[in-house]
Amino acid sequence: MADKVDLAILKFLQEDASIPFTEIARRLKISESTVRKRVEKLRREGIIKRFTVLVEPSKIGLNTVAIVGVDVDPQKLLEVAQKLCEIPETRYVATSTGDHMIMTEIWTKDGRELTRIISEKIGTIEGVKKICPAIVLEKLKN
Repeated sequence: MADKVDLAILKFLQEDASIPFTEIARRLKISESTVRKRVEKLRREGIIKRFTVLVEPSKIGLNTVAIVGVDVDPQKLLEVAQKLCEIPETRYVATSTGDHMIMTEIWTKDGRELTRIISEKIGTIEGVKKICPAIVLEKLKN
């Protein structure tokens, strides 16, 4: 179970995963070795799954970001979700409750490419019943 110090370390890392442990230690008034050991423990316990980079899609030529809800035959849920994970343009895939059984985020260079992925890649997966794309206009918080 994470304590207050662990939660503070996590907050710093979530804001900027490249922050040096020495800087976290200075801000929390603890030793660098304490920060390092706690981060190692958080990784071992699966609290920290990985360190990653947050990319601005438009800066790499991907100007269309869509959240796509997918409804499927219930017996095909996990199979369809796995196939969606294999599409390179898909940034994340999650099973969900609510309006759609699966939610995905897809990054493409333009609307035409998004249409192609929806019709040729997602629409052809056995078990897919309905696809509901929504183009993201502006992301306000990550």
